[in-house]
Amino acid sequence: MVRCSRKGNQPQTNRMNADGPYAKETETIIGCAFAVLNDMGHGFHEKPYENALVVEFRHWGIAHSQQPSFPLLYRNERVGEYIPDLIAFEKVIIDAKTIDRITNHEVGRMLNYLKATGLQVGLILNFKRAKLEFRRVALTTSLSASEEPLDLH
Repeated sequence: MVRCSRKGNQPQTNRMNADGPYAKETETIIGCAFAVLNDMGHGFHEKPYENALVVEFRHWGIAHSQQPSFPLLYRNERVGEYIPDLIAFEKVIIDAKTIDRITNHEVGRMLNYLKATGLQVGLILNFKRAKLEFRRVALTTSLSASEEPLDLH
């Protein structure tokens, strides 16, 4: 069984040097995703990867919720609900995907998910290929010098 690099009790990766909110938590989640992909392989639908992440989170004692419901409001009236795949550490939305590649479309959707939940950070994890693709998305009030606005059209 192949394992990702681990330090202490939590899975870690050395590939992402993220700054910003919840950098340690997102690195840990990505380490779990590497472990899942290395063990299961690629090519399945999204749900088995989501469920395998839950198993990995339980193994490492990571607080998580699977498919919690958040009301969607328009002019203070409920018009629907948003149900994310996972929330880990009560702070990070996780969207498990099996798509050709992560595009600005997925990033834009994650920004809407963050607004709907009131959370600041999301991870898009793409399990389609043998190499994990991931994108960390942070909801900020202003763009820093290193960030560019997204063209969502």
